[in-house]
Amino acid sequence: MLKGYLPNFLFSNFVVELQLLHIFIMKYITYIAVAIIIGLIVMNAMILDFGNLFQGDSMVALISIVALLCAVCILLIFKMSKSIEEKSK
Repeated sequence: MLKGYLPNFLFSNFVVELQLLHIFIMKYITYIAVAIIIGLIVMNAMILDFGNLFQGDSMVALISIVALLCAVCILLIFKMSKSIEEKSK
């Protein structure tokens, strides 16, 4: 859509700069997301009652901790796949 209005060399530079900006933003967004997730894990760990681990709020906190650990794993896999993609180019 935009390519018809711009000369080819301007369009190619624009696409390259946009891709670099995307890589830069995604790198820091993943770091920020991991930091927030770690904070939520700590907050949920404070709620745990080890005497009644599988009852009430402790059960909810335990499920939340497991879900947040899964989210960290997904973000780390995403970050590794982006670094492999960057190295393969």
